[in-house]
Order: sequence, then structure tokens, then C-alpha cells
Amino acid sequence: MGLNIIGIAEQRVEKAPNKIVTLGLGSCIGLVLYDSVYKIGGMVHIMLPKAPKKDGAVNKFKFADTAVHELISLMINAGAKSHNLKAKMAGGAHMFKTTSNLDMLNVGDRNIEMCRYMLKKQSIPIVSEDVGGDSGRSIEFCCESNMLQIRTVSPASVRKI
Repeated sequence: MGLNIIGIAEQRVEKAPNKIVTLGLGSCIGLVLYDSVYKIGGMVHIMLPKAPKKDGAVNKFKFADTAVHELISLMINAGAKSHNLKAKMAGGAHMFKTTSNLDMLNVGDRNIEMCRYMLKKQSIPIVSEDVGGDSGRSIEFCCESNMLQIRTVSPASVRKI
């Protein structure tokens, strides 16, 4: 069994019995897509909600509005069937406490909203999520069991969804 770690704006697609991990989700989203029939899982560590509208080379896995489509394509290329795809996600914390109501600083909420929107647009159900709040998370997805393990730092906890 392999344990595959991805960083910010990276993705990975694996088959059972492998696992995929990403560490240090603050306002970022750890989005998992999986096909439980073929035991294929994919994860992307999304940093921001929307890609810039300028031309040029852009890491599509950095942005929710482009990462969802790209991860779906990778899953299909690995043998997953689009009608089997389901999603789990974690992260999107509000990491910057301010006394003003500047929504622009709450990247976590905007990331959550964009991921939900893009998944709905692709007709992919979110079967579970652990999003929002003000605590960072690290996640581990098991392609065999389809379980997403979430570790938080403050308060310290481990749970599976």
C-alpha cells in the first residue's frame, strides 16, 4: 500500500489499496473525488476560488473553478466512470480574524462555495464534508475504504467521514 502526499495546488489519482494525503489545509480545500465501484480516488489541494482571467500558463489545480474539471478528467482517464463519482471535502477555514466584515479576507468561505458550485454543475454529489470553522486540517483518503480521515490541530481531533 502506498501513501502519496500532495502539496498546495497539486493533485493525485490513485487506485486501491493506495492512500492520498495533504497536510496543512487552512483556507485551502482538500477535495476528494472517488469511484467506489472501481476503487479509484483523486485529491486536489485547492488554494483559491477563481483562476485569473488573463492568458498564460496557470496551474489549474490551484483554483476551484478549474481544478474540479481537471480532476474529473484525470479520474476518467484512470478508469473511473463519471456516473459513479462522489465527492468529499475538508478545509476552508477562516484563518484571518479581523474586526471588520471584509469578505475578501475570508478565502475559506469563497473556496467552499466555488467547490460546491462546480461539483453541482458537474452533478457530483458531496457525500460528506468538514469545512469552515477556524482550525487547520490535514486529510488522508483511503481508496480501498473510501474513508477520509481528518486531523485538526486546535482543538486536536481525528475523525473519519
